[in-house]
Amino acid sequence: MPRQFVVQVPNQPGQMALLAEQLAARGVDLRAIGGGGLGEWGHFIMTTADDDTARLVLEDGGWTFIEGESLLAEVDDRPGGMARIARELSDAGVNVLGHLFLGRWSDRATFAFVVDDPEKARPILERR
Repeated sequence: MPRQFVVQVPNQPGQMALLAEQLAARGVDLRAIGGGGLGEWGHFIMTTADDDTARLVLEDGGWTFIEGESLLAEVDDRPGGMARIARELSDAGVNVLGHLFLGRWSDRATFAFVVDDPEKARPILERR
């Protein structure tokens, strides 16, 4: 199953370059990447074409990260679409650890989620 990585980084210039360079040096292709930062810390959320090597790069580089199964979900592409799915996950006691926007087709948007309890989240995300 594809994996999704959430990598914690100091919120300072050069962190994305450093991570991308380390992945590239080991031949890891990024499929999707997103992230942000606030205050002292930031994060990157990514999927790759080679999860095993990506994990080794993160471990060897001393990065702080979590990984989880990447669960795909289609969400109504209109105001409230994400709110509804986020509420359902919350009401089920599922914590979203990271999510990536993958694309928009017609009236649907596709996201990849990594959560703390994939078994609880799967029926919610897959019925979309």
